[in-house]
Amino acid sequence: MLLEGKNAIIYGAGGSLGGAVARALAAAGAQVFLTGHHADGLNTTAIEIESAGGKVSIHQVDARDEKSVNDHIQTVIQTAGSVDISFNAIGWQDTQDVPLTEMTLEDFLRPINIAMQTQFITATAAGRVMKKHNSGVILSLTATPGGIGYANVGGFGPACNAVEGFSRNLAAELGPYGVRVVNIRSGGSPDSRIFKEAIEAGGEQVKEFISKMENDTMLKQLPLMEDIANTAVFLASGMAGKITGITIDVTAGTTSALNYKVTNIAFLKKDHE
Repeated sequence: MLLEGKNAIIYGAGGSLGGAVARALAAAGAQVFLTGHHADGLNTTAIEIESAGGKVSIHQVDARDEKSVNDHIQTVIQTAGSVDISFNAIGWQDTQDVPLTEMTLEDFLRPINIAMQTQFITATAAGRVMKKHNSGVILSLTATPGGIGYANVGGFGPACNAVEGFSRNLAAELGPYGVRVVNIRSGGSPDSRIFKEAIEAGGEQVKEFISKMENDTMLKQLPLMEDIANTAVFLASGMAGKITGITIDVTAGTTSALNYKVTNIAFLKKDHE
């Protein structure tokens, strides 16, 4: 298996995407350490991993608190010997669908502050211990606004840009120690919990919005959680041993904005007929 003998910490493993990545890493042979602000929310994922024969443990960790993160990493090292993979998928509490000119400063700054606080704490903590072993992979997650201008996403877009920039800089510092740092940019997964809850609450209006998101992609379909999880497994493995300091785009082509070009060409042709 690709990740046999590796130890992986997943922050925010109680979320649907964090859980999907945890299951994929475990299926690839890694021993996974599921963390969350409340350990109770991790039980379902842990049971699924154990049922599939994976190695898993649950830990209550505040990914925005340095002491909590550092203490947990030391616990992992004491019990497993190393930290080989770190993946942060905690929520940023962002407010969207409000124009920037009408948004409060508090709502704008919240996702930026949370994203940078948790990424700095967890990634640098992992980097310090990985340097000693001259190996390791630190993964982060952003979304489409990290690569293209996107309206009505509030502070979420700048937060994505900040995380991607931080990932590049950290990769440059840790590279000489054999530690890789890679960011994954997702296009939003329609099978994730947040999308499902939105559909239940908003009905046809939300379905139309998701359909528009699908049409915004080159492939006319959004990446599923499995696609993001499989990307994480690949990046954490030796097969990606020379990949670092970049963002891997898994937006089905959205950030290249092909849809806008195609739409504009079609419009111009129609306008001149």
